Amino acid sequence: MPPKCKITVLKTNLNEDLAKEYCQNEVTACPLFSEGQEFIAGFEKPEGFCDWAWNDIHKFVAVLLSGGNFSKGHFKGWMRDDKTMIAYCTDGIRPVTFKIERID
Repeated sequence: MPPKCKITVLKTNLNEDLAKEYCQNEVTACPLFSEGQEFIAGFEKPEGFCDWAWNDIHKFVAVLLSGGNFSKGHFKGWMRDDKTMIAYCTDGIRPVTFKIERID
């Protein structure tokens, strides 16, 4: 069976000052994700996962699924666990932070 990644929502944030200055309407933290929410993914976007967020994190998923890591080589000393990466959706107003773990 091919490896998969578990994607866990660690934080949903809201940059209120930027929202007030730049957004047309009242804005809340991302309504698509909840802290603690989990998804299982292969190389394809999990069902119900935001397209924008997937575009931001899929490169990390692909590296982990291909046997790469973020704790050795060029990334030596970065992540404690070579099967894990912390990444985020780059929405400047309401970014979401994810933990991506390869599960074998």
